[in-house]
Amino acid sequence: MLSYPYDEVGNELVSLDKIDEAGINPYSDVLTLERYRELFGVNKHEFTGVDYVEYYGNLVRESGAEVEIIFANRAEAILPYADHILTCDIHTRARTKRILKAAGAKVVCGLDDILNASVDGSGCNEKYGLLGSNKSTEDTVKLFPRECKDLVLAIQDKILQATGKHVEVMVYGDGAFKDPKGKIWELADPVVSPAFTDGLIGTPNELKLKYLADNDYKDLSGEELKKAISDSIRATPSRFFLKSCS
Repeated sequence: MLSYPYDEVGNELVSLDKIDEAGINPYSDVLTLERYRELFGVNKHEFTGVDYVEYYGNLVRESGAEVEIIFANRAEAILPYADHILTCDIHTRARTKRILKAAGAKVVCGLDDILNASVDGSGCNEKYGLLGSNKSTEDTVKLFPRECKDLVLAIQDKILQATGKHVEVMVYGDGAFKDPKGKIWELADPVVSPAFTDGLIGTPNELKLKYLADNDYKDLSGEELKKAISDSIRATPSRFFLKSCS
């Protein structure tokens, strides 16, 4: 079962305009693959050129199994087809599991229930399982980072020793921004940051330069304004970001 017109991070299976033109209500209407093709035809991803409906179907068939694809947005719509469910959503997984169990599903697992313990010596992520993983080769995946608290503390300490500056460090995954063209949210990781130093706990402590210029220093201009903003930046704790390889 695929959500439509797009998945939870914004990848489109069909545009909202086409949904409107067809008179379809994605909150209530369940579509078969045949009905989807009849209404919308082939819809290739804007950036990759892949028809993901066909791609996912072929993945199942190439693994030696049969597949029936439906399109719906209510979790319990899958139950007339199966009662052993693997739910692959990320941020809504707890709610989806709860709804399916309450509606009578016999077995409900999420991606966070797979590889959350080592299998014959394999890697694992105890907290997130396969969530946040990326394909590495044809038969391996990279799991979401774990055990990186020691890493950020070590980086913080080395910078302090080398420069005398106390900086905050975080391992950074998907950053929760929306691509203005493809409308895709960078939200595919289970959390934005799997590890960070203690100074980043709690309310963000950041500067918005436009706000400073328009409010705090609205009566300044030129070099005076530049100096006032520069002084504000210097007085704000530094941040150092290490991009995750997830």
